[in-house]
Amino acid sequence: MEKTWFTISVYSENNVGLLNRISGIFLKRHINIEGLNVSKSEIEGVSKFTIVIYTTVDWTRRIVSQIEKQVEVIKAFYHTDDEIIYQESALFKIASHLLFDERQIQNIIKESNGQIVTVSRDYFVLAKTGRRHEIDQMHDELEPYGIMQFVRSGRIAVTKAEMPISSLLEKFQHEI
Repeated sequence: MEKTWFTISVYSENNVGLLNRISGIFLKRHINIEGLNVSKSEIEGVSKFTIVIYTTVDWTRRIVSQIEKQVEVIKAFYHTDDEIIYQESALFKIASHLLFDERQIQNIIKESNGQIVTVSRDYFVLAKTGRRHEIDQMHDELEPYGIMQFVRSGRIAVTKAEMPISSLLEKFQHEI
């Protein structure tokens, strides 16, 4: 089977230790978590895990099935990139003199729709929000000039189609 990118959304109670057990499910199957974000969801008291993996649909189905067996998990879903709207964010720290000495840096910022977050005597920080490949492209273009620090967030995503989780979450909220 062909590998592809999947985004797994896990809706759960906000309990200590669940992240460790979920990551253990991936560890046992030797599947790397490429991106992870945990935040509150649209329903109070319910957390949403957004997990990005690169594997086959069969492995993804098995993983989602195992995740749903966790007591605190309300429901888990998986989606391909075509089924969701997603963003990632990144910060780049670069030596300040390059902003003025290397005209190409300004072109990279402009063409990639990056934003200068702060400028100091020694460094400046760029922010870029977009899809993974857009951030990778900006990184590749800035790398020859020297990146002092780089960090990327986990993916945040919403589905294009209506999620059946809303009615499940409403029921869950009334039970609390």
